[in-house]
Amino acid sequence: MLYYLYSHFGINLFHYISVRAIFSFFIAFLLTLYLMPKFIQWAKHKFTQPIYELAPQNHQIKSKTPSMGGVVFISSAIIAILIGTAYNIYVFLSLITLILFSLIGVIDDLGKILNKNNQSGLSPKMKFLLQTIAAFIISLILYFIHFDTKLFIPFYKYPIIDMHFFAVFFWTFVIVGMSNAVNLTDGLDGLATVPSIFSLFTLTLFVYLMGNMIFSKYLFLPFEPGIGELVIVSTALIGALLGFLWYNANPAEIFMGDSGSLSIGAIIGFFAIVAKNEFLLVFIGFIFIIETISVILQVTSFKTTGKRIFLMAPIHHHFEKLGWNENKVTIRFWIISFITNLIAILSIKIR
Repeated sequence: MLYYLYSHFGINLFHYISVRAIFSFFIAFLLTLYLMPKFIQWAKHKFTQPIYELAPQNHQIKSKTPSMGGVVFISSAIIAILIGTAYNIYVFLSLITLILFSLIGVIDDLGKILNKNNQSGLSPKMKFLLQTIAAFIISLILYFIHFDTKLFIPFYKYPIIDMHFFAVFFWTFVIVGMSNAVNLTDGLDGLATVPSIFSLFTLTLFVYLMGNMIFSKYLFLPFEPGIGELVIVSTALIGALLGFLWYNANPAEIFMGDSGSLSIGAIIGFFAIVAKNEFLLVFIGFIFIIETISVILQVTSFKTTGKRIFLMAPIHHHFEKLGWNENKVTIRFWIISFITNLIAILSIKIR
């Protein structure tokens, strides 16, 4: 909408992605700040979060905390995106990603909340199937618009292979993997929120540079026309997440629920794909990946040997069981995420 003030009325200010990105940030941030307390007040008696019975004991007091905050901040971000961006296929796909994965999360959240049981949402198989279908559709559209299927690795400026149609399956894996990784991380107040902001900020730098012919050529980054509009998508999400963090900081007044974590993870995966940074997610999404690996190792070890590697998985619960305060776990994970994202940003120049 803001872009058309430039194209139809000649307001040159809104021609610039940076200006529209700032506007989208503040729209999403303020809208989330305004809507969230209203949603919390309404949801207190309807959508409280059931707590897993094996979770650390201090979590049981959170059973009266409202959930599904993701519905509010994702909706706020979408409104800001629609206002701030000049629509193109990349913006359209990002919106589809947010909406589809948020809907999957809503279905899962409602199952848990209405049945007052943390295990009563979508079955893991059904959730995975729906995520895979959604991610496959998004990946297939990317392929048919002739998006570059070459694969890049961190700290190396040239593609190592052209995946051709196999890229669809690889992209599907990245989106679904990151969606579940953020979902697994969302177990402590604010734990998934801040690393998501760091990840989106890093990916924003990449898509901005890759959407600029001069910068991309200078830095030996692949140039993708139109991808720069995703900066506005990202800043809207960062603004919405910061607004959510205002109420999600410990002690949380509301949880994001799967309606938030699944969609945030999926959009990080989507951004990594279009920014040609699938493998750089090792740094960009380090905390999310470590949390996922801890669950995989725990389950594999228990099924094969009957022994557990960690006191509890995901790994943030392991540190709680060791006696770490929840805030200490959360803030230390934020610090790690900040450092690994700095490494990812460093890869822009060291190539």
